[in-house]
Amino acid sequence: MISLADAVLPLIRTRSDLYRYSAANAHGQDMHEAIDILEAAIPTTDPAKIYTVTHKALASSLKVIARADDSAGIIGDACRRLLELHPRAAASARTPVGKLIDWMMKFQFDDDEVDYFELDPVAYAPALGDVGMAAYRKGLAELEAKLGPRPSEDERWSSGHSHAWFTLDWNAQRLAVLDHDIDAIIRTHAKDRKVAAWLQDTAEAFEEIGEIDLAIEWAKQATDFDHGHQSRKAADYWCGLLDAHRPDEALEARLSVFRKWPSSTSAARLRKAAGRAWPDYRDEVMATLAASPSDAVLFALLTLKEPEFAWSLAHSLALDSDHTWSELVKEYEKVDPLAVLPIHQRLVENELVEAGAQHYRLAARRLAKMRKLAGGSERADGVDELVAELRETHRRRPRLQQEFDRAGLP
Repeated sequence: MISLADAVLPLIRTRSDLYRYSAANAHGQDMHEAIDILEAAIPTTDPAKIYTVTHKALASSLKVIARADDSAGIIGDACRRLLELHPRAAASARTPVGKLIDWMMKFQFDDDEVDYFELDPVAYAPALGDVGMAAYRKGLAELEAKLGPRPSEDERWSSGHSHAWFTLDWNAQRLAVLDHDIDAIIRTHAKDRKVAAWLQDTAEAFEEIGEIDLAIEWAKQATDFDHGHQSRKAADYWCGLLDAHRPDEALEARLSVFRKWPSSTSAARLRKAAGRAWPDYRDEVMATLAASPSDAVLFALLTLKEPEFAWSLAHSLALDSDHTWSELVKEYEKVDPLAVLPIHQRLVENELVEAGAQHYRLAARRLAKMRKLAGGSERADGVDELVAELRETHRRRPRLQQEFDRAGLP
């Protein structure tokens, strides 16, 4: 019977060239298969064996990712799965605390090849216990003392110990969470409160320890910080907290977010939160979205499910987004197939402004759709005449002629 190590490790390790994107992705899938095998074995296997194989697999996975084109993130996701499993396996196996601490310090501070993964001391707390955690904290403090004066935030990235300082700060954040220390969480996560994302980080830390009121308060601070993308992201998080914990406040929050960042997305979320009260907000939403025709049309089409209204808006607001027109005609052709033909024609002509097989292919498919929509009507001959005109206009583009032929165009 094959051992667990023999079933898992060969799927993790490889000597193949992984700088090719396809090869890296294929091996990443093998790594995930290996982890599936490892996780499936946990209930029936000696915890010491699980830890040994997990530890070896993690070490090997880091060597793999160091020389791979992991643009798709498949190998990185496998590494993260092993990093999540490792502390649980260590706790179950009752790994010697001193040995585990030595490895944690080396992993975080002495690996010059791969330094873009973090260990979470909160996850390792069950394996370390109180005595081990005290020893781990002491090790961090001793290392920090050797680095000299702490650089400012602006100076840290140019410091010769930038990675060490980053890792120490990460540990400080996670240890504050482990301790449920409110002041320490604010100090380590919010820092000088000059970045919206740091305020959201603070909120997330409070949510993690069950301090929901504080989480909501800090998420609101992040939302109100400015109009940037970090505050917009924080707004989604803030509203999600309210949905889960203070549903009576959710509608007002969604309305404030829509007013600050009007879009088809924020409008859709407001529509959902409003429920039966939606008619009370509809006029304001549509009037606000009119400043962005694409958002107005997409909201009417995708959220309100009113293609006729979306069609009317597209014309009255002079919609100029080819992408949005394309989405609209897919639905409106079910209402009036002949009415969408001029839009399809314009989209075809716009597609052919740029040369290239992909543009030709999309134009050919759209023309084929036009022929289908016009079939049997008085507009059918006009579509075929358009195809003939385009073939003549672009007669010096053989690839276009080829794509037209493949699409069955006359």
